[in-house]
Amino acid sequence: MSVSSLSNHLIRGAVAAAAFWAVSAAAAEPDSSGGQALVRRLTPSQYAQSIKDIFGEGIKLGGRFEPDIRTNGLLAVGTGKVSVTAAGFEQYYTMARTIAEQVTDKDHRATLVTCKPAADKAPDDACARQFLGQVGRLLYRRPMTAAELDTEVVVAHDAAASLKDFHAGLRVGLTNLLVSPMFLFRQETAEADPARAGSYRLNRFAKAARLSFLLWDSTPDDELLRAAESGDLQSKKGLDRQVARLLSSPRLESGVRAFFTDMLGFDEFKTLSKDAVIYPKFTNVLIGQAQEQTLRTIVDLLVNERGDYRDIFTTRKTFLTPSLGILYAVPVVVDRPINTPELWVPVEYPAGDPRAGLLTHASFVALHSHPGRSSPTLRGKALREIFLCQKVPPPPGNVSFADVQDTANPVHRTVRARVTAHLVNPVCAGCHKITDPIGLALENFDSAGGYRMQENGVDIDTSGELSGIKFVGSTGLGQTIHDSPAVTSCFVNRMFSYATGQAPTPGQAQFLTFAEERFAAKKYRLPDFLKEIATSEAFYQVDGPTRVATRE
Repeated sequence: MSVSSLSNHLIRGAVAAAAFWAVSAAAAEPDSSGGQALVRRLTPSQYAQSIKDIFGEGIKLGGRFEPDIRTNGLLAVGTGKVSVTAAGFEQYYTMARTIAEQVTDKDHRATLVTCKPAADKAPDDACARQFLGQVGRLLYRRPMTAAELDTEVVVAHDAAASLKDFHAGLRVGLTNLLVSPMFLFRQETAEADPARAGSYRLNRFAKAARLSFLLWDSTPDDELLRAAESGDLQSKKGLDRQVARLLSSPRLESGVRAFFTDMLGFDEFKTLSKDAVIYPKFTNVLIGQAQEQTLRTIVDLLVNERGDYRDIFTTRKTFLTPSLGILYAVPVVVDRPINTPELWVPVEYPAGDPRAGLLTHASFVALHSHPGRSSPTLRGKALREIFLCQKVPPPPGNVSFADVQDTANPVHRTVRARVTAHLVNPVCAGCHKITDPIGLALENFDSAGGYRMQENGVDIDTSGELSGIKFVGSTGLGQTIHDSPAVTSCFVNRMFSYATGQAPTPGQAQFLTFAEERFAAKKYRLPDFLKEIATSEAFYQVDGPTRVATRE
């Protein structure tokens, strides 16, 4: 090799090395100070999913849950700020008894109770200890302490002796486990981080729970708990192994559904109502199907197809039932036996169809409307708060909405005209200027999600503007939202808040910027982004020890 060739070779090698180290440095996770270790009440979804995963799908809950509080845009953040009232405890106790009765009855005990007592009509402490220890480990998300287990064995013994029925005694012990704060609350415990002097991280069992609830919306399974018990979960290789396993499981769908149900505010469907005279097609059955349509669309696009997160605003693919087809005026024909649930059919709208993306789903346009009329203000407010993380203040208490509500106004015959008239009040103009220009783009959709071209005989104007970008109609809005950097930034913030149970702290700002960059580098694929979060150190770092004394 000549001197010239050698020189060129070395230069190319140096450039390649520089590029390699630049990429490596860019991919290095920045330091993070972490947030608080929390005590968080299980959400209804987490409670139900945990029972299903531990005892099987056939177990019924038989009770109702107290409402959660939405904080920082998420119920998952509000769970750290709620307790259990006396009425709420009664409901938990009712559910606990209902569940325990099913688990120990003659139809289920052969498969769910893993030991046989020496006698059916007398206590058997060895069998009770085996069963309660196994189940308690899953319910508590950690091994029970000796004192905890001894207490429940005594309870089961005394009840069995009094009732002359081993399984009745076991039922009482299991009921106690199900109403214990160790089950109803996720109690996170901090420990010193051996890799960082003066820093703290979640202990191994709290780490397993945070990981499992993020990806599966459920309690850690046996394999994840064993990884925590052995200490393997605290190693990078061990964590990577478990994250890969959880992400490859069909149960990932439950975790994705839970996050988007929370982020999209689907809990508000519990109080949603429509004027039955104006919208007779919008039934309770349709309310459930509207939510399911959106969740099926999201799961198929983001999990099954590993698509771009931003495409949820533009995709022409979705799923419909015959009832939704009637609402949307889309023919959906499915042969099914009488008195059986409606089947879901994959649908792809043709190019040019106004129904593209979840902003045109009934789950969005119907949820963010009034009972008898559409609302560009509510829709624009929801769009800004849910997808852009921009808080819109509530209206002043003394504002009159008479102009907007007068749908029979002979002069202002469209929503756009009535809203424009409303904006003469300078008190209202500030907020309406950030909500209405985007909400008006969805005015082709009525309060129930049906499509229309006119209102009161006047053509509907669906032109709008967002951050200086002008567009027309729902598809133009969807594409503008798709292309907005604020949308992916908001998603990263929401996902991290959901995962940690709290709003990001200033000490986590650098990590969130890093996470946004990684999200973009992975082409906005949700499973890859979940892996980034779940394997990061920031996800498990906390400020310091909790005051809750729990066994490590």
